[in-house]
Amino acid sequence: MPNGILIVDKPAGWTSQDVAAKLRGVYHEKRVGHGGTLDPMATGVLPIFLGRATRAVPFFEHADKVYEAVLQLGLVTDTQDSTGRVLEEHPVDITQDQLEAVLPRFRGEIRQIPPMYSAVKVNGQKLYALARKGQEVEREPREVHIFELTLLDRDNAQFSILNSQFALRVHCSKGTYVRTLCHDIGAALGCGGCMAALRRTRAGRYGIRQAHPLDEILADPDPERFLLPIDSLFADRPRCTINEAGEKKLRNGASLRTGKLADGEYRVYGPGGDFLALCAVSRGELSTIKSFFEV
Repeated sequence: MPNGILIVDKPAGWTSQDVAAKLRGVYHEKRVGHGGTLDPMATGVLPIFLGRATRAVPFFEHADKVYEAVLQLGLVTDTQDSTGRVLEEHPVDITQDQLEAVLPRFRGEIRQIPPMYSAVKVNGQKLYALARKGQEVEREPREVHIFELTLLDRDNAQFSILNSQFALRVHCSKGTYVRTLCHDIGAALGCGGCMAALRRTRAGRYGIRQAHPLDEILADPDPERFLLPIDSLFADRPRCTINEAGEKKLRNGASLRTGKLADGEYRVYGPGGDFLALCAVSRGELSTIKSFFEV
């Protein structure tokens, strides 16, 4: 059975769950998870975790993301993107300089009100389920971090840009709604706005150059061609190799004494080079955070 991380270039029109379900059938593997939901209209980097790699999903949940988005000015919709019902239309006479002037307000720590068309739960109910019934409820603002928000040159953008549109590069924390960012920027400019297109170019340490189009994967799903090893997720941690006796202890859930390693997290390998676990060293004792060996 395949074990590893598959970086999919998600096509438009698919949900993240659609992609996971399709690959679950292709690889005949029940243990399939994804690293970060992408809206159906969005494309780009979607990490899929297969087999034992699903144990690593919680370590990916807080990964930052990078997007290219198209801001459509003059249009306000109920979904905050161009797929929704139009609520307002306004004439647009915004210059690049005017847009640049408001962008600093949206950098750093900002507060966003989750859109009604989202999977956020209020009183146990998903907002999108309420929105589909025509209901709108009070939502608490959430703090997110925008590490970078820049205006892209039209010639360098990945999308065709119309006169009332601008391309943005957004590097943000987990939980950021780029369509809400577009909506709020439009509000700040006084003409309204929504998101017309979105492409994720990086999720955590995985970039678009590592991503494979879903059609390419489905045409020849040989895992040897596409799967990245589980330990690629922890490449920023130093490597530690233990001997056979240490591996036996680790597999039995015991901790190991080591006086040579500084405190911190380590990728731990057996003498044969197999990735065994993510471990922590504290005061000369190595213990398992999460094991990835086959039980």
